[in-house]
This record gives sequence, structure tokens and C-alpha cells, in this order.
Amino acid sequence: MSINAILLILLLLLSSVSLLIGEARLTVSEAISGLFGIGTEAQRLIMQEIRLPRVVLAWLLGFALGACGAALQGLLRNPLAEPGLLGISSSAGLGAVLALYFGLTSLSLWMLPMVAMLFALLATGLLYALTRSGATNQTLILVGVALSSLAAALTSLALNLAPNPTDVQDIILWLLGSISDRSFADVMLCLPFVAVGLVLLQLSAPALDVLTLGEGEASTLGVDLVRLRGLIIAGSALSVGATVAVTGAIGFVGLVVPHLLRRFVDYRPGRLLLPSALGGAVLILAADIVLRLIDTPKELMLGVVTALIGAPFFLALVLRSRRDQL
Repeated sequence: MSINAILLILLLLLSSVSLLIGEARLTVSEAISGLFGIGTEAQRLIMQEIRLPRVVLAWLLGFALGACGAALQGLLRNPLAEPGLLGISSSAGLGAVLALYFGLTSLSLWMLPMVAMLFALLATGLLYALTRSGATNQTLILVGVALSSLAAALTSLALNLAPNPTDVQDIILWLLGSISDRSFADVMLCLPFVAVGLVLLQLSAPALDVLTLGEGEASTLGVDLVRLRGLIIAGSALSVGATVAVTGAIGFVGLVVPHLLRRFVDYRPGRLLLPSALGGAVLILAADIVLRLIDTPKELMLGVVTALIGAPFFLALVLRSRRDQL
């Protein structure tokens, strides 16, 4: 059985578990009835308006982060690359924070994701302009680090200058990242952007495999490096920017998943895209299920759980890379 089939089966199993757990205790038959709209009104609302959007959003978020992580690691040939590396996630987060800070959500609830998407697209435009001017991968990494640092600094400034504690709490809760309390309106907002972004990333798969030979050899074999970078940056911006606008900051998924699955595709970055997308959704769902089952006074935030998983993993990768260089 292929790794994609295994991951898909695991994803469907975890999705079923996620639909069955929650504060409202429903039997399997009640959950199925509510899911298909043939149960009571309460069962239908719980399944279709609360639990199902959460599962679908976990799929979209995992697809986006996993595929983008694999694509960026293949493009930059850097095992430590992940969607936040180019500053797209942090820029989207800054946009959402500014929307909360200036009270734009009082005008419309749609202002939060729309402003976040705008900032993600601005960051993408800068990066895409660099790819058209022939910037190297090192330049892209440095610009991404600069964008992330600037977004973090401005976010801290907004927190420091927030006029009241309620604004600070709203901003912090959003930055922690979560897929709870989301509706199908949130799903439909990010779905088209994620879909287009994933298609762009998949178009880059053949060139990514050739890029493992080196940029010079890849160019000789007909790979358009400017187009390849543009596809991956645009795909990452659309998919990650859209999901960050809805869920907040969820880190390290794009770093962890490709590393765990790379050996199953013979270390070919192009073939890694689909397994990483599926694996990202599996990790998001598994983490979400765990945090819902942990008995705490208040439900843990998803971004906190993924950071607790990813930070030690990131440190281990850094130490291993340093050891290999010695």
C-alpha cells in the first residue's frame, strides 16, 4: 500500500474521531443523523455547524502547511525551511492584528480575514518581484527573515499600545492559533485560495525533482528557475495566507511533516508534495483531538500544541545539521 493511501485512510479515521468528540455527548447514530441532517435540530447544529467545519478547516490548514513546507524545502534545498520562513504567515498575522487593533471588525466580521489576506499578498508581491529580478535563494531567505522580524516587531508594538485589556486579549488569542469556533463561512473564505495555491505548488513538482541536481544543471535541462520560484511563492502565499487569515498562527507543521515522510518517497521533493499535504492534515487533526481530550480548565490553543511539538523537533534538526557539517 502506498504512503498516500495509508495517510488518506489515517486522515479519514481521525476525521471520524474528531466528529464524534466534543462537549455535547452524541452516540455514533446520533452523530451520523445530525451530520446528514436527519436528526434533531440540536444534533444537526452540533454536527453541521460546529464539528464539521472544524474538521474541514483542519484539512485545508494541514494541506496548505504540509505542501508549502515540502515545496519550500525543495526550492531552497534547506531542511529547515517552512511556510513562515518567507514572512508570509507573519505578514498575514500582522494584518489580522491591525484589524483587531483598529477595531475594523466592528465594521464587518469579514474585515479580519480580508486585511490578513491583503498583507499576505503584499508580502508575496515583494517576494515575487525579487524572483523576477533574478534574486538568489539566499536573498529570498534573508528577505523572508526581515519580513518576519518586521511583522513581529509591529505586532508587539500593537500589543504595547493597545488601548484596553480586551483588545490585547483578542489579539493574543488570535495569535495563538485555533480551528475551534469557526463556521463554513470561514471555510468558504479560504477554500478557493487554498485550492489555487495547492494547484500552483503541484505544477512545480517535476521541476523540483530536477532541481535536486543543482540550479546550474536544472537550468541546462530546461527548468525555468524564475517561474519555479514564482509558482512556489505564489502558491505558498495564497494557501498559507488564506488559512492564517482564518485560523491564526499555526507553526512548525510545514517543518515536521516533510521530514517524517521524505524517506517514503525516495527523497524526491516533487513526489513529497502530496504526502506532505495529507500528512499535514493528519498532524493538525491529531493535535486538535489531543488538545480536546486533555482535561484542562480551558481548551488549549492549537498553535500552542504544534509549537510544543515542533520547537524540540526544530532544535534536533539544527543540532543534527551542525553535527553533519563537522
